[in-house]
Formats: sequence, structure tokens, C-alpha cells
Amino acid sequence: MEVIATTIPEVLLLKPRVFGDERGFFSESFNQRVFDEALGYRTHFVQDNHSRSSYGVLRGLHYQIQQPQGKLVRVARGRAFDVAVDVRRSSPTFGQWVGALLTDTGAEQFWVPPGFAHGFLALSETVDFLYKTTDYYAPEHERSIAWNDPQLAIEWPELSGAPTISGKDAQAQAFATAECFE
Repeated sequence: MEVIATTIPEVLLLKPRVFGDERGFFSESFNQRVFDEALGYRTHFVQDNHSRSSYGVLRGLHYQIQQPQGKLVRVARGRAFDVAVDVRRSSPTFGQWVGALLTDTGAEQFWVPPGFAHGFLALSETVDFLYKTTDYYAPEHERSIAWNDPQLAIEWPELSGAPTISGKDAQAQAFATAECFE
């Protein structure tokens, strides 16, 4: 597995090896030992999630203020632009974001550690998005930051129209007033 550093040291882009031929392909999408070695510490995943989105759907920016989740994410079908935002006040990269294009053909994975808000934009007709999380979903602790917050200035890819967001995401907090980690 190739490990690619991002501008925020804790956030990693991982590229598993893909073996393909005329029959199709094979890829080891997760190996605990290899993943822990890439991170430099031990993780433990407790939940897998699968979402399907249509072109232009934007999900996020989500995080849990208690029971924070680390997320190892990948696209099983399609293409998506994935974003992690540092919401740890004590971090030197607080308020910074990093993004990566994830595709089914590239098999890229994005490690979003606990303490980061996460979101993605579907760039193909259909996107199947897979998440491994280090803690359980706790709706009472879930928080959202506006995807288009001017202070964050995330450079989302251009769409043919406005992104489609949920009612919950339409009510997301501004970064300046969001509850963050200390």
C-alpha cells in the first residue's frame, strides 16, 4: 500500500495495490496490520457504513463532538471529492482542510482521524461510498459545519448546478460558531 502525506499530517491518502487482468481485478481493501503501520499507531474499527449518492449530492461536513469517529473512507463505485477539516482548537492546523479525489478505479482511501469534520461531493452519476469508523454513530453528539463556510473556503469541484444537500446540512453551523474540540 502506498501512503501519501497530505498538508495536514494526520490525514492520509492510501493507495492499495490493485491487480487487474482481463477477468477484472483484485485488491486487498483493508489489512489491520498494514493500516496501523501506515498510521504509526493502533486503531480499532467498530462500524462499517455504505451510502449511495447521485451526481451533485454533497454530504457534510459532519463530526461527533463526543465519541469522535476516525473514518477510513473509499469509493466502491463512481467518483467523489472528499474533504477533512481540522476542528481541534489546540491543533496547529485548526480550521484548515484537505481534499482528495476518490475513485472506484484508483481504489484510493482517505483516513480522516477523530477530531476532524468530514464531507464529500458526488461527481459521477452514482457514488457508492464506504466508511469504516472507530466509534459508533451517536446522533446526539453529531454536529455539522456548513459545507460552503467562507472562513473555511473549501475549493469544491465545479458542478453543472448547485449541490444537493439534506435539510439537516442546510441548517449546519458556521465554522466561527461551531462546537469544536479543545
